[in-house]
Amino acid sequence: MAVARLIAARRTAVVPRGGAFARLSLEVLAAPVLQACLTDAGIAPDEVDEVILSNALGLGGNPARRVALAAGLPETVAGLTTDRQCAGGLDAILLAKALVDSGAADIVLAGGVESYSRRPLRLRTDPDGGPPVPYEQAPFTPWPDRDPDMAEAAEALARRLTISRERQEAWATVSHAKALAADLTPEIVPLNGVGRDAFPRVLSPRLLAKAPVLTGSITAATAAVAADAAAACLVVSDRIAQGRGLALLGAATLGGAPEEPGLAPLAAIRRIWRGEALAQAEIMEAYAVQALAVIDGAGLDPQIVNPSGGGLARGHPIGASGAILAVRLFHGLRQGRGLAAIAAAGGIGTALLVEAPSG
Repeated sequence: MAVARLIAARRTAVVPRGGAFARLSLEVLAAPVLQACLTDAGIAPDEVDEVILSNALGLGGNPARRVALAAGLPETVAGLTTDRQCAGGLDAILLAKALVDSGAADIVLAGGVESYSRRPLRLRTDPDGGPPVPYEQAPFTPWPDRDPDMAEAAEALARRLTISRERQEAWATVSHAKALAADLTPEIVPLNGVGRDAFPRVLSPRLLAKAPVLTGSITAATAAVAADAAAACLVVSDRIAQGRGLALLGAATLGGAPEEPGLAPLAAIRRIWRGEALAQAEIMEAYAVQALAVIDGAGLDPQIVNPSGGGLARGHPIGASGAILAVRLFHGLRQGRGLAAIAAAGGIGTALLVEAPSG
């Protein structure tokens, strides 16, 4: 059976909101990333069948179409924009895999783009006829009592699983240290003068102690900062790949308890991974406790998880975060199998299993 393959993967740096990317539109953020993927793979723009991009906070209007046009792809590429919040960027790659596996497409660019800095102000109509009411978090379930604030959900998970603030801080400290030590320039497309992730730093005990508490054991140091970024992967058929790149062996997106989004990736991981040896795993660190819960629950070896740092060190550009995990696998996995997994608001988990070429 033919298996879709990932033959190129690039991203921008991840920059906290209000930083160097704050004035950039979604197409300015993402178009250079798509172009870099095509250049790396030696694929002409007019060979691309589809572009699938996740965007969670934007103005609508099908950003994937705008990005495709800005990247110089032919007007026949319609573009598809998806929103599955944090999981969306990885889900876009799953959709690309499905298109290629089915024979509906040969070459698909998939990933995500998010500008937290330029997200629109949100207003909700007052049902009683009063003025519109501002809001920050969209509803993710029809039941307010099962639709917690994300930080509160993380704290509930920490209490349930007895994951202490100290353990969360230790994980965050290592995430930043690994990011500072890593050379990620081969995967990053320089943009607006930025060619490296802007947020990694040394987390000293003093700095950790001073970090603002969000709720309970969750602090600003153990929660990923809101950020701007774009990431894309080039998913192609065996005929195009000719043995290159990562084989996309398995993929799953599953829902779980809406009030426990941090645990949702476990079901997706179990669907596609049977415990065979992994050389690398990329687990999203929206919160340190969420990453630790997934590592513990799936039985992953912490030594192979996020070897160049994770979301706590980079930041969380929501629609792009899942695609960044796949970019990290593409550039980091030299042999064997790799796993990417991410949780999303509303109790959704997505996982992808890949394999590097042998020999």
